[in-house]
Amino acid sequence: MNDDMKLPLHVSMIMDGNGRWAKEKGKERLFGHAEGIESVRACTEYAVERGIKYLSLFAFSTENWNRPVEEVEGLMRMMIKAISNETPTFVKNGIRFRVIGDFSGLSQELQQEIGDCQKLTEKFNNLTLIVFLSYSGKWDILQAARKAAQAGESNISEKEFESYLSTAGIPDPDLIIRTSGEQRISNYMLWQAAYSELYFTKTLWPDFRKNEFRLALEEYASRSRRFGKI
Repeated sequence: MNDDMKLPLHVSMIMDGNGRWAKEKGKERLFGHAEGIESVRACTEYAVERGIKYLSLFAFSTENWNRPVEEVEGLMRMMIKAISNETPTFVKNGIRFRVIGDFSGLSQELQQEIGDCQKLTEKFNNLTLIVFLSYSGKWDILQAARKAAQAGESNISEKEFESYLSTAGIPDPDLIIRTSGEQRISNYMLWQAAYSELYFTKTLWPDFRKNEFRLALEEYASRSRRFGKI
């Protein structure tokens, strides 16, 4: 890869295909989710290596609560374990960890794990790793509108409205990658993705590692972003 290549400041990933990957191998869906954690680790390492400053991951949508209880509970247990296991690595590598979403449905144990990791890493700036958990774009816009209304806002600008979004202070994603061949953003960062470059790959998330990430970055570098201008 060309070291002078244009890189995005913020890369976001819609991690799709864990269940299909597991099914292809005759395994339970949770087996695919477990392998997907390895892809998270690989992509985080590569983001640090390439000097990308923000990496965000769509881990669990508000709609995902409708999945079978066993799968949801298994995913939440994996999340607790993964955060606990990775916290020392975040500290060692100067990675700031953040979780964004509606925490009302999360267990106290998971909320505690999230809070502890965020506090430990809040001053780091090599990479900000953001996990969107129990999140949807519609939820984000609605909660922002409610906050603005409660603050007495009426004639509000875009910039002012953005200060009420859950992503306030985080740059909009330059590049959104979706795995598994689906070509939609599935209620993810609807406001923030207005001018994001979209990259779709048929690769299932557990198979998305450094080389796949590199290909996405190369595609991004080849595009011209005009933001509505000529």
